[in-house]
Amino acid sequence: MSPPVLSAVAVAKSFRLGRQEIPVLRGVDLQVAQGEMLALLGASGAGKSTLLHILGLLDPPTSGRVLFDGKPVHDLPIQQRARLRHAHTGFVFQFYHLIPELTALQNVLLAGMMTTSVLQYWRERKAAKQAAIDMLTQVGLGDRLRHRPAELSGGERQRVAIARALLAHPRVILADEPTGNLDSATAAGVIDLMFSIRQQRQIAFLLVTHDEELAQRCHRVVRLKDGVVVS
Repeated sequence: MSPPVLSAVAVAKSFRLGRQEIPVLRGVDLQVAQGEMLALLGASGAGKSTLLHILGLLDPPTSGRVLFDGKPVHDLPIQQRARLRHAHTGFVFQFYHLIPELTALQNVLLAGMMTTSVLQYWRERKAAKQAAIDMLTQVGLGDRLRHRPAELSGGERQRVAIARALLAHPRVILADEPTGNLDSATAAGVIDLMFSIRQQRQIAFLLVTHDEELAQRCHRVVRLKDGVVVS
């Protein structure tokens, strides 16, 4: 197995509710190797999504560290953390988070705009558009470029989200219940796509899921219970 691209070291997270402090994560250690497909299982409230947000630099831990290529990242200035997140981490969510007024192509292009200055994007706009078209074609949506989310099926929307996540050529993709909003047949197609992408690109995937069958297809399964890794 390759060295870890992403690690959590004794990560804890608490939220304050009035005067009460609610612990969600209680010292989680986790490593994700380059090219690994890792499933994260646990009941609702176990802390899976919270851990994903911390690993993706969307939320800081209360204590503990997140390492990228062995280097701590939460102590970096906010702009450096944002660049690291946009350049090296992709996100796929259960409810897609696509902008309804934009076409599939525009939703993917928006991800590229987040990683460059306006001037740089303007200079490279033709290449960026072609890269987005190529990515959508790779996920099977080459004929749906100008369709808005409301004109796409659930599986097609999730494929747009995957294409968006891939545009910056990330090292790791964090997927939170990526098939939780899909029927079983559509979910199977999305799962097969993710496994194919991992095989072709050697991208690491951390999949939060309740699906035991999906978990057993992964290289490893990590289970969270009450904010602690139990297996």
